[in-house]
Amino acid sequence: MESIINQHAPEFTVQAFQDGNFKTVTSKDIEGKWALFFFYPADFTFVCPTELEDLQSKYDELKGMGVEVFSVSTDSHFVHKAWHDTSDRIGKLQYAMLADPLAVLSRGFGVYKEDEGVAYRGSFLVNPEGLVKLAEIQDNSIGRNADELVRKVRAALYVASHNGEVCPAKWQEGNDTLKPSIDLVGKL
Repeated sequence: MESIINQHAPEFTVQAFQDGNFKTVTSKDIEGKWALFFFYPADFTFVCPTELEDLQSKYDELKGMGVEVFSVSTDSHFVHKAWHDTSDRIGKLQYAMLADPLAVLSRGFGVYKEDEGVAYRGSFLVNPEGLVKLAEIQDNSIGRNADELVRKVRAALYVASHNGEVCPAKWQEGNDTLKPSIDLVGKL
């Protein structure tokens, strides 16, 4: 299995629902920007609304870091609107809900579950050059934590702007980083 890290994000053109409107979102829309793709199995389910609401609680923080957020499922944009209109949790969402009924994005990011026609839970951070810098995929029965995802995004942004530095385990913004060198070998 080949890693998606440092590979180019797939090219795509999909329909989306955001701010009460339908719109088209393409790979051109993320060029030169940080983008977070947040895959989930399906609308009108159980774990998914808890995750999407949790991610919404971090949306302003992510936007403040210059990161655009896109949730993605294999549902249509019409189903996204219906879910948004009927669920209190989903009704709060401000970020774009991408429709991937042909699984272009789900297959492109390697999260498509062929036997069910849905995506696994996957989180991917794409840098302004279009390269995947963070990838996390898990079984659909395990929900994610937006706090930890934001921590990882902050670390990715930090190392992107601080050449030669790396972030150790549990790194938080403001904590010390490391500069790999022969002087550190065997001392950590």
